[in-house]
Amino acid sequence: MQLRLAPGTDVHAETEVRRSRFVTVLRRVADEDGARALVTEARRARPDARHHCSAFVVEVPGSNRVERSSDDGEPAGTAGMPMLEVLRGAGVTDAAVVVSRYFGGIKLGTGGLVRAYSDAVRAALAGAALVRPEPLGLWAVELPHGEAGRVQAELHNAGVVVHDVVYGSAVTLTLATDDGDALAARLAEITSGEAEPHAVGSTVVEHPC
Repeated sequence: MQLRLAPGTDVHAETEVRRSRFVTVLRRVADEDGARALVTEARRARPDARHHCSAFVVEVPGSNRVERSSDDGEPAGTAGMPMLEVLRGAGVTDAAVVVSRYFGGIKLGTGGLVRAYSDAVRAALAGAALVRPEPLGLWAVELPHGEAGRVQAELHNAGVVVHDVVYGSAVTLTLATDDGDALAARLAEITSGEAEPHAVGSTVVEHPC
């Protein structure tokens, strides 16, 4: 199951391991450019940090997801990849994370670095609000003004998401559901067969975890 960060502000966390300070910023991003922008911002915000290690996972519609990581001067495989593995393990996508390290004068060793960077990302995820995206089909149906309110209420009570409402000579409801056949049957039932939905696209609805 894929998860995303809830829309909103960045998630911040700070951890310390043997005098080294790890400052983590976790952000929801829409593409690779957004992920790289977070790295640039971290470098500007904390220029005195020795390392700005990063990882991101971004979905590309119609293609494979993009995953990247950077050790930024730490020994190879001790920072970026462990950070990426934490994102993968949590099932989080469309997210970027940067961990800025202030060296405390004590070397942590390869294993210590892996644990420190992994724990830094886990700390940020622990404070993050997550949502579960659900792809749904969009269906439009036209209704007389006098019937629209009742039908909309009954559909809502049945768990159908009303995505949009447009008022004109008739009322057009755009409905989001994962079962078009069930929607058609429900509409036929509550409108005595007068209303028929037509597929008009798709959307993604996000549910809090």
